[in-house]
Amino acid sequence: MDVKAFAPEYQGELGSELTVNSSYEDVRATARRALARADGPAERARAALALAEANRRLGRVDDAGAAWRQSYRSARATGEAGPMAWALWSGGTLARQCGALPLARRLLAHSVELARRGGDRLAHGYALAGLAETGRIQGDYAAVAALHEELLEQGRAHGEARHMVWAMTGIAQMHRNRGDHAKALELFEESVRISTDADDARGRAWSLRGVADVLSLRGEPDRALELLSEAEVVCRAMNLASALAYNHKMRGNVLYRAGRYAQAEETYGVALAEFDAMGEPRGSALSRLGLAKSRARLGRDREATLAELAELEADFGRMGLRHARETVVAFRAETAAPAAVSV
Repeated sequence: MDVKAFAPEYQGELGSELTVNSSYEDVRATARRALARADGPAERARAALALAEANRRLGRVDDAGAAWRQSYRSARATGEAGPMAWALWSGGTLARQCGALPLARRLLAHSVELARRGGDRLAHGYALAGLAETGRIQGDYAAVAALHEELLEQGRAHGEARHMVWAMTGIAQMHRNRGDHAKALELFEESVRISTDADDARGRAWSLRGVADVLSLRGEPDRALELLSEAEVVCRAMNLASALAYNHKMRGNVLYRAGRYAQAEETYGVALAEFDAMGEPRGSALSRLGLAKSRARLGRDREATLAELAELEADFGRMGLRHARETVVAFRAETAAPAAVSV
């Protein structure tokens, strides 16, 4: 692919200073300087948007919340729909990260409409991607499959690597959750190729995580762990706090599937601490589930395991995470059976 990935969320003068692979600590510092010298609501909206995204990626959720709201207020003062759409996209993405999925869908749906009204094609694509991912996380595949396909078509039509990567990884994840591992692996590997050709380090890291997941399911844990280590280097270089925590959670999954339960328990514990530190309840709950399963395999008291699973089922139900809730129900049935926690 000849087209290189770019970051349209860095707008105005920030677009010439920052790239898609800029460290988020650098983005945060640059955006704060731009906000301090901003002259007028349009510049403030752009600087606050970049600041919001940097804080979100760094796991500073309170700062991210304040920044996207500042961006929206400034954008509203301009009377332009496009900048308001970008701010709501940021707010919706943060809401999803924090586990507030219904709020995320509302904000992102409003962002889609504003972007369409304002004729901002890129904001529209980003908002569509966010809406699709939120629905996918909730397990609402029927509602969002078409959104993923629409995003993929847009990305191909305009040579936008990030849109293609987002769409492909989302479609791949749905295939993976439905049990079609061959198709999922094909799409994840294509996403790795596209992000590599486009010099999109962040997209490559997420895509490698997907490949590792499927390889682990196919019985190739060592190769999966190698790919996760490769992705972790990128996460650390770019200060991708959330992506790093999800990388560690996936490493726990790979170790668990390979029967390395003590290592899995330790790794899930690392991920849980990272998610708790950034206030990301979805990741925390998924890590707690990994810990509960690992400890059950290591001989934990059955009643204690069942009590924790009941709590997790309620948490996943409250967050609207269908696939995760189904996983809890299945493991609880196995744990409650006479031959509990057999391999």
